[in-house]
Amino acid sequence: MTVRPSKAASSEGVAPSGKLASFPRSARLLRHADFESVYKQGRRHFSPSMTVFYRQRLEDAGANSPAVNGVRIGFTVSKALGGAVQRNRMRRRLREAVRHCRPLAGVSADVVINPKKALLVVDFRALVNEVGRAFVVIEEKLGKLNKPASGTAQA
Repeated sequence: MTVRPSKAASSEGVAPSGKLASFPRSARLLRHADFESVYKQGRRHFSPSMTVFYRQRLEDAGANSPAVNGVRIGFTVSKALGGAVQRNRMRRRLREAVRHCRPLAGVSADVVINPKKALLVVDFRALVNEVGRAFVVIEEKLGKLNKPASGTAQA
């Protein structure tokens, strides 16, 4: 009889189960049109194991889109990166890294994360740091867009 190790004993650094560890549907990017708008109208942040696309979400985005504050996150993994097992492992690692360092609700944005092949071999702590750094960069860049220029006079 073989005994499988529990997920808690994994070297991936699995977060404890509960409300903080969840990835609710409201925090996910689900519609194809939303992914397309991020790709076409958004900006990019490059890191060694992923490319992060992001776009600021306007509050009055339309009647069909839900009024969600904060960041909505989606993942896309191309078939060129490997078979289903590798692609699913990339998605699971990214989802867990996002859970560990979920951005604050200070900025409303849609984010799409595209992994690179290197994501499979990078240490999980380094991956969490990379995702956290990407969220910090997104907050800084989108925060600058929201601030009025300091040299303009208020009338």
